[in-house]
Amino acid sequence: MTVVYAHRGASSYYPENTLLAFEKAIELDCDAIETDVQLTKDGELVLIHDEYVNRTTNGTGLVKDYSLKELRGLDAGSFKDKSFSQCKIPTLKELLDLVKPTKVNLNLEIKSGIVIYPQIEEKLMELIHKEGMEKRVMLSSFNHYSLAHCKELCPSIKTAVLYMEGIYEPQNYCKTLKADGLHPFFYAVRKEVVEKAHREGIFVNPFTVDEEPHIMHCISMGVDGIITNYPDRVKAILKK
Repeated sequence: MTVVYAHRGASSYYPENTLLAFEKAIELDCDAIETDVQLTKDGELVLIHDEYVNRTTNGTGLVKDYSLKELRGLDAGSFKDKSFSQCKIPTLKELLDLVKPTKVNLNLEIKSGIVIYPQIEEKLMELIHKEGMEKRVMLSSFNHYSLAHCKELCPSIKTAVLYMEGIYEPQNYCKTLKADGLHPFFYAVRKEVVEKAHREGIFVNPFTVDEEPHIMHCISMGVDGIITNYPDRVKAILKK
């Protein structure tokens, strides 16, 4: 079965990385939700993609310079449409509470690159363990040091290597991190990459796959999952 990951929730239709986008992704029958985790200045795990709040809120500046209370005061929906002005930046705890009663899993991207968040891995693992979600959460990141550290903290947690370019023999590189999967930009995926990864027991979930020809191509290569802004579109194609 090809797993369908809703990229930042149902982000083509609703403000990305908001509870509304996550709720709608579940309604669209996604298998998992992909989202981005950062830290506030008072150490709270929040869900927002950019290190700066400028693009998706009515605020300015870095996430790390806001307290949770200050972030909560921002409008995180009007950038999509004024009708979404009540949307706020959610916490990871809120998303965990949302998916717990469902069968939906999570792919949490650790945003620790442009801004390095000290102890974000420890805070993540502490909350995941506390909520009993170890088997339903996968961690990914472009910061591969962060992924390696997560494996040190919890060897059983699933991790996936995010990358944009054509890494040579990515299945071998993946093993150096003790990671479980590859999350390449979809242009970097070839059938031989998928086949070699599978021979090593490594899964491949390309991102961000939105257009039908690209979706069909990824399916034809035998990928394990598809990360998309249109979970309903991918689901419909898979049913054909």
